[in-house]
Amino acid sequence: MANPLQRRRRPLSSKAAVNLTAYGMMAPYMIPFLILTVIPVVTAIALGFTYFNMLEPPKFIFLENYIRMFLDDDVFPKVLKNTLLFALITGPVSYCISFLSAWLISEFPPSIRSIFTLAFYSPTLTGNLYFTWTYVFSGDRYGILNSLLLNLRLVDAPVQWLSDPKTMMGCLIIIQLWSSFGVSFLAFIAGFQNMDRSLSEAGAIDGIHNRWQELWYITLPSMAPQLIFSAVQQIGACFSVGQIVQALAGFPTTNYAADTLLTYMLDVGTVRFEMGYASAIATFLFLMMVFVNFVVTHLLRRFSAG
Repeated sequence: MANPLQRRRRPLSSKAAVNLTAYGMMAPYMIPFLILTVIPVVTAIALGFTYFNMLEPPKFIFLENYIRMFLDDDVFPKVLKNTLLFALITGPVSYCISFLSAWLISEFPPSIRSIFTLAFYSPTLTGNLYFTWTYVFSGDRYGILNSLLLNLRLVDAPVQWLSDPKTMMGCLIIIQLWSSFGVSFLAFIAGFQNMDRSLSEAGAIDGIHNRWQELWYITLPSMAPQLIFSAVQQIGACFSVGQIVQALAGFPTTNYAADTLLTYMLDVGTVRFEMGYASAIATFLFLMMVFVNFVVTHLLRRFSAG
């Protein structure tokens, strides 16, 4: 007769074996994620409390980097304002446009839907994105926009769209919106295609009379996973705008008029080699993204549950 302790231990050992197998299957992803994401994030948080110039060992200075960031750095408020402006405009607008576009495209037959999906998603795949917009906003009279305005005699001289602090921010926001149909757009398309059509029939019986009511009472609650996933994607994209700014407006931009926290962090870290201060900026940006992500996903979960 088996010992009662042995009988109790068998399920535990069996469970451990199952978990060990699961951990083994996760290892090809988790090990690179740990090495390339978790460890660098923890290291950046630690370096934010140090003075580190990449030539000498880090020197612990506690909160001096954060005091400098908020009290002594005249550039930081500018780049923070630019980052928030990008986030407040491009984030919600891109999110809504992606959702509404996916909603409209999902009504077409499959062949037409595939063409429209490719057309909307292609800006994120286009290799000549920056070349195209540089030509549109070129600061000479041969640029598309300047040529049009000069021919219409709306301006007397070419406008320096991507170097004038008064115009560069608006141009970059337009470009960011145009190129924002990414993974979140595809997630919305997939969500619409996988919806249970019987819910719409039940809604019609319960008194839903038009497509807007169906969208509000049936579609949105049914697509909660896609809504949350896309929100996370958009938050990450709108707070980490940097490549477009560097490619089109310079690094850094004129008077830091269009720089974001990301480009300023790169300027401080890779040009000035103030890695401790750059790590503090990166930590602040990371915490800001985590906070906004928590608030938005919490609101979306409450909406879908209600």
